[in-house]
Amino acid sequence: MISTTNPHSWISRRRHSDIRFRLFCFPYAGGGTSVFQKWSQHLPSAVEICAVKLPGRESKLNEPPFEELTPMVRTLAQVLRPVLDMPFAFFGHSMGGLISFELARQLRKERRLTPVYLFVSGYRAPQLKDPCPPIHQLPEDAFLLELRDTYGTPENVLHDPELTKLFLPLLRADFAVCETYTYTDEDPLDCPISVFGGVQDSKVAYDELAAWRAQTNGSFSLRMFPGNHFFLESARIAVLGVLGQTLTDILMQTSQGSVTNSDCPP
Repeated sequence: MISTTNPHSWISRRRHSDIRFRLFCFPYAGGGTSVFQKWSQHLPSAVEICAVKLPGRESKLNEPPFEELTPMVRTLAQVLRPVLDMPFAFFGHSMGGLISFELARQLRKERRLTPVYLFVSGYRAPQLKDPCPPIHQLPEDAFLLELRDTYGTPENVLHDPELTKLFLPLLRADFAVCETYTYTDEDPLDCPISVFGGVQDSKVAYDELAAWRAQTNGSFSLRMFPGNHFFLESARIAVLGVLGQTLTDILMQTSQGSVTNSDCPP
């Protein structure tokens, strides 16, 4: 059973009194809140890092993972509602980028509310079709081979029977979320979008990242970092440096009243 009544069971954060802004972070396939655990050390203290806990992992291990994106974002829009009470932004890497984009559109549709900023990392623009065949229903050996060759999953994980038994159902579900996704044409978001990519990422090409430009009426930027699909880890300090500077600029603008969420929660 997935709990939708307590927003605090869905986010990991360090609370303090002087926050003025929230950054909600969404993980890649198979990932969890630990990806963002130390980010607060490198980002402005006025920003509260809210790492989103998705079902099927970490403290929500006993909850069934989502296998489709639409019910996921509808649930997130409901459970996060109480904590969208101040200016906020979304950050998502790979699968998390797709989640954050569709959640922004869901909030706009339901509540006329959108993030101040959207950060997307390591995921092609949603209007583009995935050039790769789906893998979430492959036999186990073939699925593991794809994880190794295409996504760079470490060998020690793939050859650990206990880890494989634990994480394979979650990975299949996460890949199903992305691979069964169908893009629907809507108006671009009004918030700015910043896109991050890995120079050596064989999964996502530069042009596929640049195509995010069509999804915003606001400003757009694309920044490439050294590394493969998991540059978020290998180039972490550089990524957080760029993210931190952007958040500092946003904080300055929000303090002056020039940047706000499109509406206040009802």
